[in-house]
Amino acid sequence: MAGAALAAQLWSLLDEMAENDPQAYRRLLRQQRAEAERLCAPPEPHLCLRARPAGAVGRPLFINVCSWKRVPAPEAPADPIPVSAGPLDEVSGEGDLYSIIDIAYNPDVLQRGEENPENMEHLIHLTLKFVEERCNLILSYLYTIESFKLKGSREMMQQRLKGRQMPTPHLSQNTKKELTLDQLLHAVEAEDCSNAPVLLKEESVTQSKAHLIEEITSTEMPEKLSTPVYEIITVKDANKKPLKIELKIELPKVSSVSECDLRISKDDIIIEVPEKYKLQLDLPELVDEETTTAVFNKGKRVLFITMLVAKPDP
Repeated sequence: MAGAALAAQLWSLLDEMAENDPQAYRRLLRQQRAEAERLCAPPEPHLCLRARPAGAVGRPLFINVCSWKRVPAPEAPADPIPVSAGPLDEVSGEGDLYSIIDIAYNPDVLQRGEENPENMEHLIHLTLKFVEERCNLILSYLYTIESFKLKGSREMMQQRLKGRQMPTPHLSQNTKKELTLDQLLHAVEAEDCSNAPVLLKEESVTQSKAHLIEEITSTEMPEKLSTPVYEIITVKDANKKPLKIELKIELPKVSSVSECDLRISKDDIIIEVPEKYKLQLDLPELVDEETTTAVFNKGKRVLFITMLVAKPDP
């Protein structure tokens, strides 16, 4: 029922625009058509990497690096690179045992790699680190760029990349009548999107919204966790308006980001490392938890978290 009401309101606003501002209406249709073509374009193979688990033990792993217009390009060169990934698929048949995973980037990201070999090598390094964290693997630093662009069939690759379902936001019934046309279009787009990309940074990124209540199976009282040393800074613009919150947490007892459990809401953050650390902070500003990035520096054993300040409701 909520979806039908949203569609009815959208059509009503479009009819009103067509009558009162025909030029804006035609411009909107062109924009929506271009956006629909971008979202409906299938991923295309770009290159195929062959990697192996460290120690040369285990089946080879083929990484299909694909070009997909649905994945947005980074807004600036220093920004995290959006990436979309399919599931790890194990293949066995005709005596050939191997694994496949599909990774998709915006075409502009791959084009910059083709123009500059250093950029491509850097992107491949980030891809391998991302696959390690996502699939809980330790890969050898040695890899091969295969002569073919795709391992397996194009149909299976596209099915794996398109098949990942993500939770979508829902509109509350008490606010849907107050939405503008622009907000309604974004809401419809969000409900139709089934493959939201994640952000890829220099160090592997781990974001988790785990259960707020955890069951303790032991009858013993849990050991009190240490509070790690941290530093929190609010970055402001020239007009003293808060832009983002930067949190630096020292975790000397942590060797891998996989040990950390990170939970973020609009107004607080909790980081917990079982049997080692726990830190819970109230944030000085409301943040957009969906755009938060976390980077763990293994050498310094420091976790850097960047949270963009949420934009005020219109």
